[in-house]
Formats: sequence, structure tokens, C-alpha cells
Amino acid sequence: MSLAMNREVFITCAVTGSGGTQDKSPHVPRSPQQIAESAIDAAKAGAAVVHCHVRDPETGAPSRNLALYRELTDRIRDAEVDVVLNLTTGMGGDLTHGPVESPLPLNETGTDLVGASERMAHIRECLPELCTIDCGTMNFAEADYVMMNSPGMLRAMGSMMTELGVKPEIEAFDTGHLWLAKQLVAEGVITGPALVQLCMGVPWGAPNDLHTFLAMVNAIPEGWSFSAFSLGRDQMPYAAASVLAGGHVRVGLEDNLYLERGVLATNAQLVEKAVTVVENMGAKIVGPDAVRAKLGLTKRAPGS
Repeated sequence: MSLAMNREVFITCAVTGSGGTQDKSPHVPRSPQQIAESAIDAAKAGAAVVHCHVRDPETGAPSRNLALYRELTDRIRDAEVDVVLNLTTGMGGDLTHGPVESPLPLNETGTDLVGASERMAHIRECLPELCTIDCGTMNFAEADYVMMNSPGMLRAMGSMMTELGVKPEIEAFDTGHLWLAKQLVAEGVITGPALVQLCMGVPWGAPNDLHTFLAMVNAIPEGWSFSAFSLGRDQMPYAAASVLAGGHVRVGLEDNLYLERGVLATNAQLVEKAVTVVENMGAKIVGPDAVRAKLGLTKRAPGS
């Protein structure tokens, strides 16, 4: 992909994520109502896409509960503000080993490993316009935790997304994930041109430096669309870097809790700051209809 600044940019807000952030900021939403309200506020602030997980309303722990996803989806679709809905499929791929000298049996507390159909159940139930597909297995910062996404699992999930008419957003945490994504498109599992999210600086994936970032961008086929993000204080710098490299922007509390040093942010505030960054670069922020036209999405009706 040739490097040229993107002049028409859409912003994705990653609203809550599944990390252990629920007790680190009062602004991290837990219940479907709170997540939907935060997503709607982000849309009002300029986000064209909202990327959503659900959490247990009481504990804030990540959840795959279908009723929570259904409530969240209905609340967003019933809102007066239009936005493209993007749901995660990352849940259900968590594997935590036992101690290094006896890795089996697995640690039940940290393991949530289910089949492709179960990982896709809420997508089939809610039919969002987009859903994520984590395109590879990866070690995370935790000592014995592995995010499990085998080629077989990804082929099965990708085929289900294509069958349902839900466009995958390919989450690429390293260069090999892009290699596999291109293979899935070549096989017809995923329909091209594809949408990629470059996930930078997540231990132990692609390191958070511009050399690696540009290598990732250059590995994206011509005609595909991409967005990028990094974590914490690097969230806004990577918003600018992505636009300069021809991409779009992701911000939100899933990746960063702070507006500035010592100041906790809301999702809407992070989106507003990203809008300022992008517009000060001379680019235009586009809305959900432009995203649908660009990516070939069909808006789902409330209750669908």
C-alpha cells in the first residue's frame, strides 16, 4: 500500500474492552445501558464506529452473555444518533496455562476457550455491521496467558461472518497476522477488499515504534482500508501517524484511560480530542454513512 495522507477519516471509539480497567476509572462503563450511553456520547462527539464488548454489570468482568449483547445492541440502534456498530469476537479464545513445570491442567480461572459457533453466537443474534476477528494467536503480557486463534478457528469464524453478511475488522497484532489475513481473503473465507485494525504496542505483539508500524502498513494490500491505535499516552500520536500513513483512527477507553497526565477521560472526550488532532492536520472527519459506502456495509434496523 502506498503511503499518502488520508484526507477523509473515520473515527472508531473502542468503548470499554475486556481488560481489567473497570476499577481504574469511574468512566469505564459496565452495564449495557452505561456502555450504550457512552457509545452514543462518542458518536455525538464524532465517532462513526463504536467497537463494543459487554461486561458483567455487577463486577465489570468481561462477559459473553447474549442477553447483555442484545440489550446493548438494541439501545444503540434505538438511539437518535446514527453510528456503525462493531462487536468483538475476541471472547472465548483465552487460554491460561498452569505453572511452567506443569502447564496442564489449564488454569480454569483464566481460561475461557470455546468453539467457533459459541464465539459467534452474539454476532448471529445481533447482526452488527462489523465484528472483529483477531487474526492470530499471541502471547500477552501476563505470564501464562495466550490469546488463542488457530488458522482453523479463524477459517470457521470468518466463514460464519461472510455467511451472515457481517464484515470482519481484521485485528492485526503482528506482521504474521496480516499474512494470515491475506490468505483468508485469497481463499474466499473473507471477502475483499478487507478492513484492518493495526494494534500497536500490545505486549507481546508488534512493538510500538514507527519502523514496525510502517512495515505493517506496507504489508496491507492496495485497496484495503485500515485504522490503527496504540495504548495509553501514545493513543493520540498514533491517531496522527495513522492518518499520515493513509489510515483511519481508533481511540477510546479500551486502550487509554487518560485525557492527559493525571486527568481521567470519557470516551466522548477522547473522540473530541482525536477530532481536533485530525482536523488540525487538514483532514475531514466523515460519518457513518460514508463508512458504510466505503466498506460496503448495510445498516441494520432496530430490533434486527
